[in-house]
Amino acid sequence: MAPTGFEPSGPLRGRLRPPPDKSISHRAALLAAMAEGTTRIEGYLAAGDTRATLAAVGELGAAVTELGVGEGGLELEIRGAGPRGPGDTASGSEQRIDVANAGTPLRLLPGWLAGQGTGRWVLDGDESIRRRPVDRVAEPLTRMGAAVSCRQGRLPPLAVEGAELHGISYELPVASAQVKSCVLLAGLLAEGETEVVERVPTRDHTERMLAAAGVPVEITEGTRGRGATPRRIAVRGGERLDPGTISVPGDFSAGAFHLAAALLVPGSEVVIEGVGLNPTRVGLLGILRRMGAAVEVESEEGGAGGEPRGALVARHGGLRSTRVGAQEVAVAIDELPLVGLIGCFAEGETVVAGAGELRHKETDRIAGIVEGLRGLGAEIEERPDGFAVRGHNGLRGGSLDARGDHRMAMLGAVAGLASRDGVEVAGMDAAAVSYPGFEANLAALTRP
Repeated sequence: MAPTGFEPSGPLRGRLRPPPDKSISHRAALLAAMAEGTTRIEGYLAAGDTRATLAAVGELGAAVTELGVGEGGLELEIRGAGPRGPGDTASGSEQRIDVANAGTPLRLLPGWLAGQGTGRWVLDGDESIRRRPVDRVAEPLTRMGAAVSCRQGRLPPLAVEGAELHGISYELPVASAQVKSCVLLAGLLAEGETEVVERVPTRDHTERMLAAAGVPVEITEGTRGRGATPRRIAVRGGERLDPGTISVPGDFSAGAFHLAAALLVPGSEVVIEGVGLNPTRVGLLGILRRMGAAVEVESEEGGAGGEPRGALVARHGGLRSTRVGAQEVAVAIDELPLVGLIGCFAEGETVVAGAGELRHKETDRIAGIVEGLRGLGAEIEERPDGFAVRGHNGLRGGSLDARGDHRMAMLGAVAGLASRDGVEVAGMDAAAVSYPGFEANLAALTRP
């Protein structure tokens, strides 16, 4: 497929609603599948990754009905298979589950499947998924009594055999909301209490959704600074899930690309509506405020499922450099490529450290960010756990290979609008994994 060109743009102006939140959509489908009754999901993301999750839960016994398309996304009803549904229906032979390019079901589904008394499942996906480490979920599940194995001890395919689980206290060795969620879901099927301990807080969508579904979730918030204490999340086995209705807000990570474009292109003012404002997801806002960015929260409103939402207003203005450390990485992990891009236009040197997890995304994103932006004229240095970029009059332009990574594709598009000569993005179709309408929405903001 030929590269897609993005020319330097005039001011971006207008309002838009980003697509539904991908992380919350995945979790909504999984919890609905684990429930015994019918769950209505409002505003489910219709994209490659999230459709892979619907297909997976359908294979595991949930009945998925698409009711149509609403203002925010798909309207669904899912009749759950129940907590023990997969184990009840599995035959003596193994069942293979294809997660395609979706990392969330790859790491969350094992928590549900491991707690089945019987059955064997093998989770696999495309070439990109086969590079994503899964030993981080295999280790705690094994400690809980599950039989879990993976290729070379760390990579998919991931085989899970249903077992009788017992609760554990598990401290996350690496900040990961997916691993946390996997252990908590397994804890719902385990004997006794299961506790997850996190030194660095991660996105809390699963805890919020479980609580909204009637599960008693015990949370002890941690403290920072001298004598810091970790955050603890505990659930007990045998609890019933009753999500009722889950309303999915707009995806902050998707809207962040339009927000960045408004900050970088002179004369721009863009409003991002209906976006999720969960504090564990909007770490980018704190980073941008330190950089002097003109970003405001316009309004806030609630929604079924326990997720805060509102509108963001972004305007072009001067920017200064900043440093992003490990404590911020977990709440801004998906937006760190944008920090690299924005750093190209900021005064001074912007440094991101403690972000080694970026090397285990759809691609090695640290290498992708550095190679991609350097090819556009950035003065950027790769480091083992991050990068450093020195702002020097923006970007010249050129070409960028998305490497099959949806976020790198969108990064290249925004870079093109803010560059002097434009950018050609190879593999722009990767954006459809999380944001099928990205190019159309971006073009709408640039029309006079």
